[in-house]
Amino acid sequence: GPLVQEFEKAIIEYVGGVFGVAVNNGTSALALAYTVIGLKKGDEVITTSLTFAATTNAFLHLGAVPVFADIDKNTLCLNPDLIKGLITEKTKAIAVVDFAGHPSDLDIISKIAKKHNLFLIEDACHALGSEYKGKKVGTFADFTIFSFHPVKLITTGEGGIVLTNNREMAEKMNILRHHGVVKNPTKGKWFQEVQIPGHNFRLTDFQCALGLSQFKKINSFIARIREVAGIYNTAFKNIEGIQTPHEAENAKSAWHVYILRIDWQKFNTTREKVFELLEKQGIGAQVHYVPLHLHQYFQETFGYKVGDLPETERYYKEAITLPLFPKMTNDNITHIITTLKQSLGI
Repeated sequence: GPLVQEFEKAIIEYVGGVFGVAVNNGTSALALAYTVIGLKKGDEVITTSLTFAATTNAFLHLGAVPVFADIDKNTLCLNPDLIKGLITEKTKAIAVVDFAGHPSDLDIISKIAKKHNLFLIEDACHALGSEYKGKKVGTFADFTIFSFHPVKLITTGEGGIVLTNNREMAEKMNILRHHGVVKNPTKGKWFQEVQIPGHNFRLTDFQCALGLSQFKKINSFIARIREVAGIYNTAFKNIEGIQTPHEAENAKSAWHVYILRIDWQKFNTTREKVFELLEKQGIGAQVHYVPLHLHQYFQETFGYKVGDLPETERYYKEAITLPLFPKMTNDNITHIITTLKQSLGI
């Protein structure tokens, strides 16, 4: 329907992109990108283990193989210095993740991709509204994916979009999201034919109506989230044993989630105990994420093991995610800060 195109246009204009294909979720958007670049069985994709399963699931179904690189200890995104050593003749793409909303080092990684004739896929599902070198995330990679899941900055209930500057790829993705079916009036006004096996990845008009309504509030949402993150930073910085999130000078995070790194031993406690104390006070904490290479499937299928990605594993042992959303009140924030400090004996 017409609101789908209107919603696509709004996102494209917001980030300064060229083509956008809206779909039913961010995973489908990733799947379209991986499909149109021709990923096949045995191809390798260099990516990060510190991400949600969708980043890799979308290409595992095509038979491609994940090659995990460790993270940068500050940004928590893929460490560009480790990419070159992982490139082989089987490497087809690099998939970066803008973790927690902080942009990856896109210039450096883009240059590596171009030098080796690799596609660059940017999983920016955390990063709508984030900025890199003064420019909105969305046009640096061959394909950029945003999600409109209910926990994201704006929502369509469920939804996603893939952006690209490549017209041919965009047209192919547009066909793929609609079962691979295209009208062919030369064979009759009624005639629709399957040109390529596709999927039902379509986003509905009424979901896009919600998305457009949400989109009008995006600047106020970002402003409030950055304000909350700033309050957290002020409360926890300069406390020995607690590391607040890093924001690079050339980046501006949309703060999808707020993550502290805590030396639990220093406070003579465990993450499990802190979780329980927070829960008793009505505070929902989380850990983003259990690194993929520590999951049973990736260890049994691809041979990954503990110790393969030391920086990622170090982060995982220390991380705790605090509540962060635009409608949080200052009383909410104070309650969370006070309770966490009490649970740590501060």
